[in-house]
Amino acid sequence: MILGIDTSNYTTSVALYDEENNIAYNFKKLLPVKSGEKGLRQSDAVFHHMMQIRELLDEAFKISTDISSVGVSISPCDNEGSYMPCFMVGQTVAEAVSGAIGAKLFTFSHQRGHVAAALYSCNKLDLIDQRFIAFHFSGGTSDAIIVEPDDEKIIKCNVIANSSDLKAGQSIDRAGVMLGLPFPCGKYIDELACQSDVEFKIKPSFSGLNPSFSGVENKCIKMHNDGASDKDIAKYAISYTLSVVDNMTEMILSKYGRLPLVYAGGVMSNSMIRKYMTNKYDCSFAEPEFSSDNAVGVAVLAALKEKQI
Repeated sequence: MILGIDTSNYTTSVALYDEENNIAYNFKKLLPVKSGEKGLRQSDAVFHHMMQIRELLDEAFKISTDISSVGVSISPCDNEGSYMPCFMVGQTVAEAVSGAIGAKLFTFSHQRGHVAAALYSCNKLDLIDQRFIAFHFSGGTSDAIIVEPDDEKIIKCNVIANSSDLKAGQSIDRAGVMLGLPFPCGKYIDELACQSDVEFKIKPSFSGLNPSFSGVENKCIKMHNDGASDKDIAKYAISYTLSVVDNMTEMILSKYGRLPLVYAGGVMSNSMIRKYMTNKYDCSFAEPEFSSDNAVGVAVLAALKEKQI
């Protein structure tokens, strides 16, 4: 078994990956956020990870303690200087576990883990050996990525476009918090938006390939003040994000060619986005369980690294 650990800004995640049978066991727990707040300070995230990770490890070890390798996320992405304190919790625990049981330790970025989890979820692990385009849209990223095979990292993620201000998940969460929804708000916004029959014609703002989300919150506030229903406000927030994803996809395919398309990250678990994009493009979406933060991806990458030794 391969153990995976990921301690992101929203979720404590532990996974076991049975490579022989290609079975992943996914254990995770959201970090608690007080009502009305739009996120957590890093110090609070670190504290809650410390309180939650033992429980998730106990669940995983009920399945198996025969661990040959440990994979862990240690940074948000592969860019030089990429750092977030909450990932130190996972790294520290992974080092302790691997040292105690004599398992090999492999480190990855959170972003590479998301891409690998998406490939596992949609049965596309064969793309590991190819060049493809991945979209990673979450509370902390709105990235389009060229993914290529890499001997050292298994996959190398080269960001070719990202949002210039707010991230997609932030704009959705801010709309949700304004409507009184629990944070993170993605699944609740999804449920509301699906109740709306309004169709919005949206032309998102771009600088080159890089979208802007800065106007979404102001538009949602104006709609709220003008008496729009919660479901229509939710539909607008999702429709704007969908328009960004659609436009980015078209522009990137035009520039880089018809490479395989993979969509990952919590925002990409939205049912409206998934339905529209899969009807329009030949593309792959991770299942919601593997779109949102999880440790399956780093466990899969660790299994592939183990093969190299």
